[in-house]
Amino acid sequence: MEAKKPYLIAVVIQLIYAGMFVVSKAAFDHGVNTFVFIFYRMAAASLLLLPVAITLQRKNVRSMSMGLLLKLFFYALIGNTFSLNLYNVSMKWTSATVASASSNSMPVIAFCLALLLRMEAVSLRSRSGVAKVAGVALCAAGVLVLAFYAGPALSPVTRRRAAFFAAAHHATDKHHPASGGTAWVEGAFFMVLANVTWALWIVLQSALLKEYPNKMLVTVTQCVFSMTQSFVVAVVAERGDFSEWKLRFDISLLAILYTGFVVTGVSYYLQAWCMEMKGPVFLAMSNPLCFVFTIFCSSFFLGEIVHLGSIVGGALLVAGLYSVLWGKSREAMESEAEGMEDHAPSSMDEQA
Repeated sequence: MEAKKPYLIAVVIQLIYAGMFVVSKAAFDHGVNTFVFIFYRMAAASLLLLPVAITLQRKNVRSMSMGLLLKLFFYALIGNTFSLNLYNVSMKWTSATVASASSNSMPVIAFCLALLLRMEAVSLRSRSGVAKVAGVALCAAGVLVLAFYAGPALSPVTRRRAAFFAAAHHATDKHHPASGGTAWVEGAFFMVLANVTWALWIVLQSALLKEYPNKMLVTVTQCVFSMTQSFVVAVVAERGDFSEWKLRFDISLLAILYTGFVVTGVSYYLQAWCMEMKGPVFLAMSNPLCFVFTIFCSSFFLGEIVHLGSIVGGALLVAGLYSVLWGKSREAMESEAEGMEDHAPSSMDEQA
């Protein structure tokens, strides 16, 4: 049973993220302001994590220098505030399925950024290098398909919606643009841009954690910074109109509590546990499950029409993801084999 735990946890993580896409999309279709939503989400996450950090990490807080705090402020700005605001606006313009599909491009984008920053290398003379380049090409093709090709409508799950979500989705026709329209295309590329900033945050975060390896304090500090930044962004975007800030006991409150507590709190712990047991590649390999779960959940709960273009584009993104991961895995195996050969005793040493 212990051997199966990482696989079960990986499935639970992807279910949590599928739920995030569905409830967030339902809240946006219900008229929730995306900028205000991010503020409340980061506030909920801060309320959850800050007391835990104060209790467990009081002694380590003093070790945070002004330079480190400035870095965390900048990382919170690009990785949370800017990325999440852009992501939610783009989801409002497209669909939960497209949002879930595009998330598979994030590891590929992170690899491209690492390549530009000379943290990765590619050799076209090796199979691993060819696989990486092919993965990037497949990822680019998937994004173009999501943006420009709608295709026939599919209905994999009954379109009958649960009563709780029906009220949240009654305005879909007004808020949800047609596939392939201008707003849809812009939303798809904004989503890619959001993934680029998120991938940049991951690359920078990995370097920061080597400098300051306290994950709890790094996460909590960025949540608090992002909450403050998101408040300023929402006030400026809404020009001081605080009528948008009212919380109602409907799908919007559920989405805020879910994304703040379950996604940021529970999934953070589960991801850390899963990566510690199996490594980050194992978790990335499970990403396509979220795409599958989101297709069925958005169709069943939201009555969302899934188009063939979304399926094809998502499949290309998944293929690109696996191609890059396979290339990195093979490269690691080749490097390990070369290391063993370098440390192997020569015949002269054996005779001696």
